[in-house]
Amino acid sequence: MTGPSIVWFRDDLRIADNPALRAALDRGEPVISLYVLDAESDGVRPLGGAARWWLHHSLASLDARLRERGSLLILRRGPAERVVAETVRDAAAGAVLWNRRYGEAERAVDTALKAGLREDGVEVESFAASVLFEPWTVRTGVGDHYSVFTPFWKACLALPAPRAPLPEPREVPGPARAPATDDLDEWSLLPTDPDWAEGLRETWEPGEPAARRRLRAFLDDDLGSYDAARDEPAAGATSLLSPRLRWGEISPYTVWHETVDAARSGRHAASAHRFLSELGWREFAWHTLFHFPALADKNLKPEFDAFPWPRLRPTMLEAWQRGRTGIPLVDAGMRELWRTGYMHNRVRMVVASFLIKNLMIDWRRGEEWFWDTLVDADTANNPFNWQWVAGSGADAAPYFRIFNPELQAAKFDPDGRYVARWAPDADERDQIVDLRETRQAALEAYEAVKRAR
Repeated sequence: MTGPSIVWFRDDLRIADNPALRAALDRGEPVISLYVLDAESDGVRPLGGAARWWLHHSLASLDARLRERGSLLILRRGPAERVVAETVRDAAAGAVLWNRRYGEAERAVDTALKAGLREDGVEVESFAASVLFEPWTVRTGVGDHYSVFTPFWKACLALPAPRAPLPEPREVPGPARAPATDDLDEWSLLPTDPDWAEGLRETWEPGEPAARRRLRAFLDDDLGSYDAARDEPAAGATSLLSPRLRWGEISPYTVWHETVDAARSGRHAASAHRFLSELGWREFAWHTLFHFPALADKNLKPEFDAFPWPRLRPTMLEAWQRGRTGIPLVDAGMRELWRTGYMHNRVRMVVASFLIKNLMIDWRRGEEWFWDTLVDADTANNPFNWQWVAGSGADAAPYFRIFNPELQAAKFDPDGRYVARWAPDADERDQIVDLRETRQAALEAYEAVKRAR
């Protein structure tokens, strides 16, 4: 069927290494680039505040990139199945192309839309773009999915290597008459009353060009210290690519191949290997979500349903959220999160362990807070990592492995630089709980889980 090609952008806000966009260009018809803000389809999780802030700026960047190449980004909101179909009719489109998503609700939308469009004679095709190894391609010897990271990643590495990234198109020819579009500002993705995003603006520059610059800076300047210093929150040795990957401003294929190239050139092979395994952890999160869609709501290990969570104490939860626990490393992490929409991964584990195992607050309350405040929160990695710390998830740390925030600070922030930056007023005399007593209480509560096995 002839007619313009619609490229439906989702979590792939880039023009380089975008298979759906490349396929549309190969069709030889004008290209309509579409983004749908969908908070209405059944089961699709509405974005948190920090994510909405990032999305606004990433969409603006993508629109500018497309305009430079002869097109523009069409914005529409509503249930995606209906909105995409309406756009097809408005534009008399002959094809709709997108890059695949892996959450259950998103896949249901895509499957229904694909069936409906094909019945109408519209060409529909989807592509792999946001993960290196699609979840159904990695199987155990008996054909099951994996629940432990090390054999999962070993199986991934035994598969054919990830494909090379696709080049960035120089031109994206738009239609002679573009469909109607919403005004991005009218979506009200940015906070206004109050405007709490000052720290995000100071910290981040969303968009594909900034993502590319960040990758190059990491590989050129930081990769060498990654293996040795990645657990030190004040060292600045991490890639800071997680929000870039979450929004697809850069593809995992680009990150993979440029890291491999750096290692082959003789630079920092050990650090490169370690960093690639962190990409593998991201893959494992999506693998787990695909096979266990209720990851944000239900314990992956059902025996944890027996855990005797006490009644929620709102004052304790708020103290944790605001970084007012009297535990310096915890408070520093939570204040970094509130200010920047980000937290160092080592500190994420510490603050999560403190909430679950010292405050005895259900991991789902912490996951919800991170969902609202992290710029890199996605439907796989956020709940996956919370369940890992809780002990209820895949490849989980045993529940009795409780991160002592004082020992963690002594080991990974020995000179106190991280705490001094984010929580200089934290005073251990103001601790809201006793670490030793609450650790023992958590271990005693864990006995209920052991009895449920």
